[in-house]
Amino acid sequence: MRKRFVIHEHHATRLHFDLRLEIGGVLKSWAVPKGVSMNPQEKRLAVAVPDHSLGYIRFEGTLAEGTYGAGEVRIWDNGGFEAENAEEQLQKGKLVFTIYGGKLKGEFTLVKMWNQEKNWLVIKSKDEFSDNIWKLETVLELKK
Repeated sequence: MRKRFVIHEHHATRLHFDLRLEIGGVLKSWAVPKGVSMNPQEKRLAVAVPDHSLGYIRFEGTLAEGTYGAGEVRIWDNGGFEAENAEEQLQKGKLVFTIYGGKLKGEFTLVKMWNQEKNWLVIKSKDEFSDNIWKLETVLELKK
């Protein structure tokens, strides 16, 4: 059964991307400093952050100065994803899932780094959607 995902482009203290997957009635969330890549050779750090409510899946706006994560938030990509027994896979420290998004497509793996509490890697699988010269483009203009 297909669930929803969103990737927020988050211009906080530092630009990062928030990967959010609908699992277990919440949005399981990871901050991905360099963004998710379509290049299977690029393993991207994904730091687990607190779960978000499902209502956050459509959020765009400005988080007020002085609040956690203050700054501009925009939807970078969204759509559906599929993963068999996602909660069980996460418990074991490895989630294989297929994304059906506007920018991201195909199979990805989230794997928990050994002996780490919050650090994961998100890796694009080699498939028909892989792109070895893929470059991430932001939705909002980068501040200088």
